[in-house]
Order: sequence, then C-alpha cells, then structure tokens
Amino acid sequence: MIKTVEYIDGVVRMIDQTRLPLETQFVDCKTVEEVGQAIKTMIIRGAPAIGVSAAMGVSLAANAITANDFEDFFGQLKEKCDALALSRPTAVNLAWGIERMKAVAQENKNLAIADLKEKLKQEALTICVEDIAANRAIGEFGQTLIQNNAQIMTHCNAGALATAGYGTALGVIRAAQEAGKNVHVLANETRPFLQGARLTTWELKEDNIPVTLLTDNMCGHFMKNKKVDVVVVGADRIAANGDVANKIGTYTVAVLAREHGIPFYVAAPISTLDLSTESGDSIPIEERSADEVVNINKKRIAPEGIEVAHPAFDVTPNRLVAAIITDKGIARPPYTESLKHLAGSRNF
Repeated sequence: MIKTVEYIDGVVRMIDQTRLPLETQFVDCKTVEEVGQAIKTMIIRGAPAIGVSAAMGVSLAANAITANDFEDFFGQLKEKCDALALSRPTAVNLAWGIERMKAVAQENKNLAIADLKEKLKQEALTICVEDIAANRAIGEFGQTLIQNNAQIMTHCNAGALATAGYGTALGVIRAAQEAGKNVHVLANETRPFLQGARLTTWELKEDNIPVTLLTDNMCGHFMKNKKVDVVVVGADRIAANGDVANKIGTYTVAVLAREHGIPFYVAAPISTLDLSTESGDSIPIEERSADEVVNINKKRIAPEGIEVAHPAFDVTPNRLVAAIITDKGIARPPYTESLKHLAGSRNF
C-alpha cells in the first residue's frame, strides 16, 4: 500500500506529489513550518492526508518547545498551531487534526512536559492509523453501491495519495474490486493541477485496476453515450446540509450526472464533515496561484499579461448528491438529519 505520509524518528516523511508520476521522491519535514509549507505547496494534498500531516506537524512543534510548565508550553504550541492552520483554507481536516491535538494537550495538562510530548506523538500516530481504518470502512460501505462491470467516473484524486492510505473515492473502487466485482474507471484529468492525470491513473495502474484518462471536457460526451454508470468523488469539506466542497470541476460533473440520470456519490470520512457550517455558501474557497493555470510542467501555455482566475475548489449543492459515503455509514437526503446522526460518534 502507498505510504503517503509517515512519522519516523521525529521526521514527517511524505511522498512528493508534485513530482508524480515521473519521479517517486520523498520529503522529510523536521519542523512544523516545513509541514505547513509542504501542505501549502501541495507536496502533500487531499483533505484526510492534510489532517494527518497537520497532527504530525503539531507533534513536531511540541517536540521543539522548551517550557517549564503547561501554560507556557500550550501558549507556544497554540501559536504554532495557529500558523499551521493558515496553510490551506478549504479542507476542514486541517483544522480538525490541529484541534484534536490541542484537545489532547489540554486533557493531559498534568503530565510532565516530556510525557506530554510523547502523548502528542502517540496521538498523531493514532490519527494516522485511524484514517486508514476509516478509509477501509468507507470502501466497505461504498462498494455496496457499485454494480459488477460498472464504469465509474471520478474527479481529482481521492485515493491513497489523498489520505494516509487506501483512499476514499478510490477506496470504494478498491473495495469493489476486492469484493470480486469487475470495474473500469474513467479518470478526469482535473485541470489545472492534473491530479487525475498524474495521481489517480498512477495509483490505479499500480493496483492493476483498469483506467481510462479523460480530459475534463469529455465528461458529457461519455455520459450521453452511456459510458458512465456511476460517479464517485471525494470531498474537502461537507457542510451540515450536505453541500460538498471538492476540487474545481466537481460541480460540473455533478450537473452532468444529474442531467443523464447517473448517481453521484461523495466518499469522505466523518472528519471531513463541518456541521458548524450550515451550507456551502459559507465554505471558504482557496484561490491559488495563476502560475498553476498558465504553466504545465513549467512550460507556459498562455500569453503573458493575461488575467487568470484559479479557484481551487467549487461547491456541489446537496440536491445533486445521491449519497455521502462515510466511515460510519451511508448518509442520504435529508442530509441535515442523516449527517448529524452519523456525526454523533465523531472523535474530536
């Protein structure tokens, strides 16, 4: 299984996803600032993977603190956490991982500082293990929605590379194959960062799962010609009403799926739910650099001096979502009720 991120001997080691699929290289982060930079520059990406990496980053921050009492320790830790939280605004797992680590620190304030640091390290490792288990649970629930010989469209990369391992949307696909079902994946390239072309196809090829790469503007053609049975995507934040923030272009796919009567499923762990956000209208949308749009592999493809828009995410309204597959079960409309019920066992 792909090890997207590991915590080894005081180092957070992550596969450099900006170099895939042509090179497989790893980046060692020795400080929380380096973890934050890796998240910001998309060396590590995908909401669950960002959450796991953030937790490990908090542990690195804790290890670097010199303090004689808890108040001093926690003050320094909070300052580092606040800076880390600014790495990327849309994926709620970033804040979730940080807040969970802060809560553990508060719950163990009576420990000696050295013991508290070890407690935080163990919590980060636990979060990593839990993420993989959650992904496998998502896969088991989700594969029940996949028929044998299904043609499955996906957008962006919601696989092992977007998590600590196994994947969310691709976890559903992996679980379907493991259940003995024949599946074929149609992977959208996902401009402008090409996560589908670079990462999803690489993962599926490694697992010997049949995959066909499509450019983003081919979706309607393949749906109209009955080449798509189901769409499964991941999520970076899910509002209380079931509105879903995911990679830019997801909304377009969902609209096309509805037009052609194709079920559109979202796969994400409970940690991606943000019940404090009533609807997708309140989800912050990250605006990334124009350079990622006008360049491919460092080669410019557009004229100099033009205006460029680059929202990294869009929001799919809940009316277009047939079901949300989580590690606690499958939520269906009305999502304000089903998501709240599933979130009852959420671990903060």
